[in-house]
Amino acid sequence: MFNNYKQLIASKIKAPLSTAELESLITETADDAFGDYAFPCFKLARVMRMSPVQIAQKLAAEVELDEHIVKVEAVNGYLNFFVNRLELTWDIISDVFAARGLYGNSDIGAGKTVCIDYSSVNICKSFHIGHLSTTAIGSALYKIYTALGYNVVGINHLGDYGTQFGKMIVAFKLWGDREVAEREGVAELQRLYVKFHQEEPSNPQLTEQARAWFARIEKGDPEAQELFEFFKRVTLDEVMKIYRRLNVKFDSWNGESFFNDKMDKPLQMLRDKGLITESQGAQIVDLSEYGMPPCLLVKSDGSSLYATRDIAAAIWRKREYDFDKCLYVVAYQQNLHFKQFFKVLELAGFDWAKDLVHVAFGMVSLEDGAMSTRKGNVVLLKDVIDKAVAKAGEIIADKNPNLPNRDKVAEQVGVGAVLFSALESSRIKDIVFSYDRVLNFDGETSPYLQYTCARCNSILEKVGDYKASKVVGDYRALDDPETLRLVKLIGAFPQAVQDAAAKYEPSIISALLIDIAQAFNRFYIVRRVISDNLAEQNARLQVVDATASVLKRGLALLGIEAPDKM
Repeated sequence: MFNNYKQLIASKIKAPLSTAELESLITETADDAFGDYAFPCFKLARVMRMSPVQIAQKLAAEVELDEHIVKVEAVNGYLNFFVNRLELTWDIISDVFAARGLYGNSDIGAGKTVCIDYSSVNICKSFHIGHLSTTAIGSALYKIYTALGYNVVGINHLGDYGTQFGKMIVAFKLWGDREVAEREGVAELQRLYVKFHQEEPSNPQLTEQARAWFARIEKGDPEAQELFEFFKRVTLDEVMKIYRRLNVKFDSWNGESFFNDKMDKPLQMLRDKGLITESQGAQIVDLSEYGMPPCLLVKSDGSSLYATRDIAAAIWRKREYDFDKCLYVVAYQQNLHFKQFFKVLELAGFDWAKDLVHVAFGMVSLEDGAMSTRKGNVVLLKDVIDKAVAKAGEIIADKNPNLPNRDKVAEQVGVGAVLFSALESSRIKDIVFSYDRVLNFDGETSPYLQYTCARCNSILEKVGDYKASKVVGDYRALDDPETLRLVKLIGAFPQAVQDAAAKYEPSIISALLIDIAQAFNRFYIVRRVISDNLAEQNARLQVVDATASVLKRGLALLGIEAPDKM
């Protein structure tokens, strides 16, 4: 099997650059009519003192062709290389089968650790659609980095610290009931939270009581701690049901409260380094030299802030996990916060501050706009998933009423549609969620990918076990434009997985899967797969099989299941 075409092409170009430099400049062509790989000659113009067009013509004349590289053309300053396309096709298909369902996996991350801080639910608050992007993107990155051989630590940095928990205790003692909270879950806690904020303007004593109860939590008061742990359990019991449906996992649940007793040493270290100054009674790090407002670490009343706890958490994580990268999958509204506390760690002399990455994303909303936990107008993620699953069930019942395990398939399709909606486009884009769009079986959606995968399975099922057939495939049947385009896209999958990790962008995989599915459906329409010529049929069935394998693998990296039948 031959699979390093770029390296071979680089060795054939007689230019004043190293083979590695030449190889780095070689790209796949977008149009198969212009070859399979292209080398731009523009970078050589100054060194060779010729125009790129002349350089391309000169280098093309010096390339020695062989059984792998069969043709070279000089076109507008580019060297276009044509490889043995049957060999290329078979090499890629063979690689897919050799991977045994794990095509795209590699060991490039062996020995390296990546921490990913994502989802980060708030105790006592609803798990709403605003949490979709951080959960979906973080979970996909977890799976992608794992596939590349990294040791991955998924962190759910729980929002479990602050005066709001004093408010919850006051509300619970005044208006709550433990049995109702056990039965109704977060909905009841949310009702109490909203009621507190409705009553607070007319009853200022509630605010003072809340502060007092939070102080009791901080001091480890048994009654306050017991109530706080009760709220936490009720919240997480409910949240875990959603995580299981979304195929999301975490390795650490250390939230803000975990770092309550771990802030003093970092603060003292910053003081010792002369980084902290006092401003109106508060303790800050002046960042004006770097074009940022001051990073506030301790308020005038002595209480800590997000930045204080995040600095303590970063130092603890480095010590605990010795990460090579620590990713924070948090909305772009927090850009300044991350820039500030990353800079503080850098100024403190931590060289690993450069390994902290804010993976920002846009906002998710429904057509009715913004949400507020305090006012109670939130769209629960559970309700979004349930509605998507119900709608998927209706569509499946209409398209295939006799489908076995219809409820299970509806769950896979509905959940997949919700996840894919947060992973289909560049993560920085804002999303307006639409059930009709994300459940479209003909659009650039998860159901379209799942349906294409199921179509592949259906074709393979019609012919029985083609792999056990004694008929050898006639691979000349794969020498056509539709097959070549499809197989090249499949061959691009391993690099897409690496690019998705390098750019923290799962949508790179999503976009390629859509391209593969569209190319497969063109291939299926134009090229007869099942035919009387069993040798041709076997060759094309291997393309179908490879397509199904890559679509299933790609969806799995996004956290989406591919039903065998739809």
